[in-house]
Amino acid sequence: MHNPNILAQKTLLFAIRIVKLFQFLNNEKKEFILSKQLLRSGTNSGAMIREASMAESGLDFIHKLSIAQKEICETRYWLELLKATDFLNENEFISIDNDAEEILKILTKSILTKKKNLQEENLHKVSK
Repeated sequence: MHNPNILAQKTLLFAIRIVKLFQFLNNEKKEFILSKQLLRSGTNSGAMIREASMAESGLDFIHKLSIAQKEICETRYWLELLKATDFLNENEFISIDNDAEEILKILTKSILTKKKNLQEENLHKVSK
């Protein structure tokens, strides 16, 4: 599984980009509705990663990462919509969407790895 600290760092940096994009959309583009949705989903994934670090169980850990995964997917939707409505140009969109895609891939791999580890633990318990 990837180092959770790397995931926490990447989602924090991503959230900072989202906050700055939110400010740009509000101040420069005078866009107030879509940007608020983007801000919520784009910053929540990092919060869920932090919660996952204090998970009460393996299943709780998976649950928190799954929520983070859903939030990144939602964020990508808002980014696509902002691009399609000309609030973001192609380069702006690609730059931040690439970051979202990288986080999504790490989250997906982390969830699959944890599920596999839990299955192996359960098999080991049964065989004793």
